[in-house]
Amino acid sequence: MVFNSIEFLYFFAIVLLVYYALPPQKLRNLFLLGASYFFYMWWRPDYAILMLLTTLIGYLTARGMGCTTHDQRRTSLMVFSLIANLGILFVFKYYLFTRQSLIFLRETFPFLPDGLDLPFLDVLLPIGISFYTFQTLSYTIDVYWRKAPVEKSFITFALYVAFFPLLIAGPIERATQLLPQFQTKQDFRYEQVRSGLLLVLWGFFKKVVIADRLAIYVNVVYNNPDDHFGLPIWIATVFFAFQIYCDFSGYTDIARGTARTFGINAMENFRVPYIAQSFHDFWKRWHISLTSWFRDYLYIPLGGNRVSHVRWLSNIFIVFLVSGFWHGANWTFLLWGAMHGTMQILEILTTRWRASFYALAFVKRFSWFFQALNICFVFFMVNVFWLFFRANSIHDAFTLLKHAGDLRGFQVYVSGGLSITQIVIAFALIMFLYVAEAVNLKCSFREFLSRCPLPIRWTFYIFAVFFILLMGVYSELATFIYFQF
Repeated sequence: MVFNSIEFLYFFAIVLLVYYALPPQKLRNLFLLGASYFFYMWWRPDYAILMLLTTLIGYLTARGMGCTTHDQRRTSLMVFSLIANLGILFVFKYYLFTRQSLIFLRETFPFLPDGLDLPFLDVLLPIGISFYTFQTLSYTIDVYWRKAPVEKSFITFALYVAFFPLLIAGPIERATQLLPQFQTKQDFRYEQVRSGLLLVLWGFFKKVVIADRLAIYVNVVYNNPDDHFGLPIWIATVFFAFQIYCDFSGYTDIARGTARTFGINAMENFRVPYIAQSFHDFWKRWHISLTSWFRDYLYIPLGGNRVSHVRWLSNIFIVFLVSGFWHGANWTFLLWGAMHGTMQILEILTTRWRASFYALAFVKRFSWFFQALNICFVFFMVNVFWLFFRANSIHDAFTLLKHAGDLRGFQVYVSGGLSITQIVIAFALIMFLYVAEAVNLKCSFREFLSRCPLPIRWTFYIFAVFFILLMGVYSELATFIYFQF
């Protein structure tokens, strides 16, 4: 079941009504857990066993750590949790990639031993496995570090792992933030539900009106790299930048809004990333829950910046390389992560030079211009990196990059994608999104709307719903991009 389906709307309405009709919070949690497993099993019932196994590993190892003060036993349990959870993730997400890579090495270097061959496994990547695995690991690691208390209720912990709004693609929540909310009875509050539904509405606008419209043009160009040159490639790349942003942040808005209607506040995952003035700033705004996860559970344990300068830079590069690999078992993702890691390192190496430059009187006088220049540069480079992220293979990526500079494609033409009029509409929607989110940083639209008279509010709600229904792009193939990760 996906958010952008009529089945989900029925499911959500029924679950919300029953949830608030049940008085005790324990009964509510049990019902919500059952609803969450039903939501996941709608896709493929047998893979719910895998999520249950991950939940049991996290719950039992944490309870074991809570029952002993012996450091060696606690460490053994933590190591078991890491190996078991990451082992499951490896088998279902990275095994085939590893097997194909070893086959490539054997074909390239025939003198390598036969022992490198791995048997073929016909497995399908379970939706959301990276997200619920990382969420479970964050809990067990926090318990091991004594930063989080041991959750004794299996129902509550299982709901922490499987809560359906956040299950498939996050945000990746921390136990210290999410578990206490499930332990407290959530009273029905109209303002909270209204605010949540408004966020859901904004998420649907970003997903079905913008992201799925842009996807039409992006798919035509990126799935046929040999047939496109010049401007269409750049348009498709810019479109993909906003497609993936609207797709993923739209999902996040629907997830956070849905959770809010149940009284659960999930963390913010995006903060207008395309106005970032540096790559460091970009990653403070993009997929915040994953960035903070890698910071706390990989970067800091590696030593962070409390080590030698060379090792510090190495830690940064390792984090971004792993982050790229987290997104998928493909060399394109590894290269994408390496590119972002390289830019982070270059920014650090040029810190003193850039500080001296921005201290110049001339630069200070025209600071607005240089800020805009920084935003344009970061956005341009992020788009170049998105080209590698979206490409189906390394070969396709370099083909697109080579064709992008070909003057034969200086005209925008239609090859099964959007018409010229639809392209103009797409750019207009992107500009509206840019302005709306920039203004919302200064003044919350939800707060402004809450102060408006009731007739104005409902007029806006009705207009927004009809606009989404009218302008939305609906297709069975229009799933969320991050479901594949």
